[in-house]
Amino acid sequence: SAFGDRLLAHIEANPDFIAPPERKNEVVSFIKSGLRDISVSRTNFDWGVKVPGDEKHVMYVWVDALTNYITGAGFPDESDPLWRFWPADVHMIGKDIVRFHAIYWPAFLMSAGIELPKRVFGHGFLLSKGQKMSKSVGNVVEPFALIEKFGVDAVRFYFLREVSFGQDGSYSDESIINRTNADLANDLGNLAQRSLSMVAKHCSGRVPEAGELTPADMAILAAVDGLLEPSRGFVDKQALHHWVGGIWQVVGDANRYFAGQEPWGLRKTDPERMQTVLYVTAEVIRQVAILAQPIMPDSAGKLLDLLNISRDKRDFAALGENGRLVAGVELPVPSGVFPRYVEPETAKS
Repeated sequence: SAFGDRLLAHIEANPDFIAPPERKNEVVSFIKSGLRDISVSRTNFDWGVKVPGDEKHVMYVWVDALTNYITGAGFPDESDPLWRFWPADVHMIGKDIVRFHAIYWPAFLMSAGIELPKRVFGHGFLLSKGQKMSKSVGNVVEPFALIEKFGVDAVRFYFLREVSFGQDGSYSDESIINRTNADLANDLGNLAQRSLSMVAKHCSGRVPEAGELTPADMAILAAVDGLLEPSRGFVDKQALHHWVGGIWQVVGDANRYFAGQEPWGLRKTDPERMQTVLYVTAEVIRQVAILAQPIMPDSAGKLLDLLNISRDKRDFAALGENGRLVAGVELPVPSGVFPRYVEPETAKS
């Protein structure tokens, strides 16, 4: 209770200390309602870490659990090489234990004169068709079965794209199928397949030569060139859905660019312009694939393989103008990376 005012002052001075805002508001309200002292040991059971000097007592489980954050980093030996990792950049925890991490733990650290973690982020729960998962209800989603059915990349992409990180997210087979087919198969997959198939057929299977760029060319290149910094900002703030959404905004823009330029029609009327459009589209796919590697490493790697990007040119340093595609580089025969998902029953019929 002695640390209520200090906790409120710290939260006010560090607006990003607790996130998302709903969790911060809950913590501030709880502190303002008045904190009560807690006992750091228990006598009503004997399982746990014994209190030195009085083995009738065992340590309160949250004192024991929370201190693992610093003992795992070498404390109390502050000369331990691992101690450089404290204070932690973020404690990523479920929203139901925010109080222990954003009130009890900071108070413990303040009392010991140890720096607080930089941020506490309380994520939401995963629901099944809007309902809390429960064995008794029978609506528990088995993650390994989910991966077996849809693939790990599609599952990872779905949750990062569909759920506002920090909020509760609702899962259903229908929603992952819709998201997979719309965003992966239709948007990114179809764009890559159509453009690279044209490169294979009309550009001798080599990266085409870009001619003079039009305002439309420069606009879509500027959009993809500018993705890295906002992506870093979103990830730093755990706004993962905005990170993925920003990338897919450019994917949508690239589809509109490709459809508007109609390279299939330019093949006979202006083949040089066709090559420029195909070059720009391939360059957008290259950068999207690099940025998407943390989301879906296998699928993004296949896209980069189709563009013949060497392993040492797949990091963020290769984004933007520094890593532009080189005209004339031979490309492999294009193949689909994101097939549409069709339910087995539908496929049989």
